[in-house]
Amino acid sequence: MYDKELVLDILKQTLEATEKITRRFEKINNVADFTNSEFGMERLDSICMLLIAIGESLKNIDKITKGELLKNYPEIDWKGTKGLRDIIAHQYFNVDAEEIFWVCEKHIPPLSETLQKMLSDLQ
Repeated sequence: MYDKELVLDILKQTLEATEKITRRFEKINNVADFTNSEFGMERLDSICMLLIAIGESLKNIDKITKGELLKNYPEIDWKGTKGLRDIIAHQYFNVDAEEIFWVCEKHIPPLSETLQKMLSDLQ
């Protein structure tokens, strides 16, 4: 068995990160909103930092639970979500704003919903 309280804490922090991304993404309507202003670039940078934190948190959860928790929620591409962390962290100066826009638009809402479900299931 794994440390359930630790996993719950990490899940809460990860959910908070998705909520921050959602708030920071609200005023971004297209990729140009990221790339054509200092405001947009600051948003892009801050969202990328949160995506790194999310990926690292998910890696930690996988390690703590020996790969047993995330596999119970197949609606999320966990490997891709964790892999995004590596791409951003190691290729930071080559981050594709279009990809980050797409992730924010298409993947953060279902990730947030799944994290909420996981928290509810574990509590």
